[in-house]
Amino acid sequence: MEDVLVPLIAIGGIFVALPWIVLHYVTRWKTAATLTNDDEALLEELYQIARRLDERMDTVERLVAADNPDFRTARIVHDHAADYQPLGENERLRSQDELYASRGRI
Repeated sequence: MEDVLVPLIAIGGIFVALPWIVLHYVTRWKTAATLTNDDEALLEELYQIARRLDERMDTVERLVAADNPDFRTARIVHDHAADYQPLGENERLRSQDELYASRGRI
């Protein structure tokens, strides 16, 4: 009986249990690595809100600078290219992700 049981368990482990475990974790990895549509919509909404807030801050700083000529902003200045270099990299990556998504690769 033991001569038949050990090979049967080994064959079952190789052809059933091992692929089951591998496919289980591949499926988990694929679902965990992607953003849901709700997550993408939330990120887009947050991005738009941040841009509007930035525009409002620019307006407030212009108004304060008009009243007080000695006022110097401590924020990123939109005309200063060095301040926007990391943001340019983010925009490039974002457009690259949109390109891949439009091709159906993500």
